[in-house]
Amino acid sequence: MIGAVILAAGGSSRFGQPKQLLPFRGKTLVRTIINAACEAGCSSVAVVVASNGEKVHPELAHANVMEVRNANWQREIGSSIRSGVQALTDHAPDVEAILLLVCDQPAVNARVIEDLIATHETTKKAIVASSYADTVGVPALFDRSLFERLLSLSDEAGAKSIILQNPERVAQFAFPEGAIDIDTWEDWEKLNDGPAPPKTISKGPQSHTVSHSDPNGLIARRKISGMI
Repeated sequence: MIGAVILAAGGSSRFGQPKQLLPFRGKTLVRTIINAACEAGCSSVAVVVASNGEKVHPELAHANVMEVRNANWQREIGSSIRSGVQALTDHAPDVEAILLLVCDQPAVNARVIEDLIATHETTKKAIVASSYADTVGVPALFDRSLFERLLSLSDEAGAKSIILQNPERVAQFAFPEGAIDIDTWEDWEKLNDGPAPPKTISKGPQSHTVSHSDPNGLIARRKISGMI
């Protein structure tokens, strides 16, 4: 059993509205990642929203997911990871691994998630982390041996800290399109105007790397934050 925690509790102060509700190719960003997780066969999906997540709630009402309200969402990403992992493991104690997903990586679809799971099954590594833009991060998979580490993250620490502290337990999944995220209106407008000219993303030599093509026709064009 593979579960998923979708982190959707950000304040989106730059947008003046929940970024999770921005439309992208006919769906909101949060519904896009929910559909991807469900289509990829995740047995349980927890969506972490802010304590005032009423605007996001309608997007979850008709989906087969758990809504997790994080009253401490303003304390940074670690609190949302803890809330989501705790809720998911309480609901599905037999879950073998958890995928951490975010709403603002529009290149993540069901195929990407399926390939992450397949990489875990093939390499038997405890962590599968996406590699892009000379870094590693989400989407990422953690098996149950790391659940306690996820639950003990400090507020300001993201899952990337666990990845970097355990390099021998990590399989890297080559996913250059993971560098595409939506942090500003300009990012969103560029994506909705169509793909930009191709740009090469450099990746350092790593073991256990699985190649992946661009499933959505999106080309990485900006540096992603390293916090998650």
